[in-house]
Amino acid sequence: MADLLLTDIAKSYGSVDVLKHINLDIKKGELIVFVGPSGCGKSTLLRMIAGLEKITGGELQIDGQVVNDVPPSERGIAMVFQSYALYPHMTVRENMQFALKIAKKSPAEIAERVEKSAKILQLHNLLDRLPKELSGGQRQRVAIGRSIVRDPKVYLFDEPLSNLDAALRVATRIEIAQLKESMPESTMVYVTHDQVEAMTLATRIVVLAGGGIAQVGSPLDLYERPENEFVAQFIGSPSMNLLPGKITGTGDQTTIEVEGGGIAVSDYPSRPDDMGKAVNIGVRPEDFVSTHEGEQRIYRGKVNITEALGEVTLLYFEPQGENDPVIGKLAGIHKNLRGNEVELTAVPSKVHVFMDTQSLLYRDQPIKEIATKGH
Repeated sequence: MADLLLTDIAKSYGSVDVLKHINLDIKKGELIVFVGPSGCGKSTLLRMIAGLEKITGGELQIDGQVVNDVPPSERGIAMVFQSYALYPHMTVRENMQFALKIAKKSPAEIAERVEKSAKILQLHNLLDRLPKELSGGQRQRVAIGRSIVRDPKVYLFDEPLSNLDAALRVATRIEIAQLKESMPESTMVYVTHDQVEAMTLATRIVVLAGGGIAQVGSPLDLYERPENEFVAQFIGSPSMNLLPGKITGTGDQTTIEVEGGGIAVSDYPSRPDDMGKAVNIGVRPEDFVSTHEGEQRIYRGKVNITEALGEVTLLYFEPQGENDPVIGKLAGIHKNLRGNEVELTAVPSKVHVFMDTQSLLYRDQPIKEIATKGH
């Protein structure tokens, strides 16, 4: 398996810049997931790695070799597409053998590789079936198996589960996770719009937006320590709540007077000259808790809609001014809160602070152009 090094990669169509200044160092054995809003260039970037899109600028290395002008067939990659792209007149076995026959591998080697892949993906009982006789999840496993038999340096997955229904998506996602565990040395790059896939599969997540990288990190790093408001709201469902306020206390902890009369205390440190500055505080819906008597609130609002999901209840508050509606997620069932005024607070470790769209934790880094509110 191989390392991938992307240095200042750019892609443009005429005067339109789709991607710019993409710098990534992907290590052997990682499963890297590209996420981002529609049109952010995540599939384009994957296709550039595959050689299906021409690189406009920068340098791409696979296992130390510059491959900008190397044909796709010579890059040592295998790609699994959103559509299964199986040959309908061939059996599962024949589909998996096809690339190896084209490469003029010996019959013994072909049989050995197909057997090994079938064992990994539990396809033994399906080898003599045609694609039309398979479920969607089984077809996708065959498409993955067709990649495994080639023993590539890098596996590329372009939204491989998007055509499956919810139940099959869960099952196939688990199978991909098990596949990665069975091949710990394999290097995989995976594109998805599904946050659950990204959070559960990735070694690291790359959040793309506005033609650049908003943040790179482990799933929990992005969830717990977002660099900017864009990542804070993009990662997590429902999105992180952002509430405007101003700093009224500085030091190892920061105190913020929240618009509407609330007070928030954050474990994010601040400087003496931050006093009085405008900020947004961020609190994830699941980090809100109901206030107890005498406890300082962060937010108070009227519940507009409730969604009882069994283990939790989602509270949708009426919008206040131009601010986005606040969403709370309380443990348990709360049937009678609709139409009521509810006060919420959060512990300091769960209160994020953003100044000029950037987290105070990363304030000494250059502000990224794509770190803008909304997506």
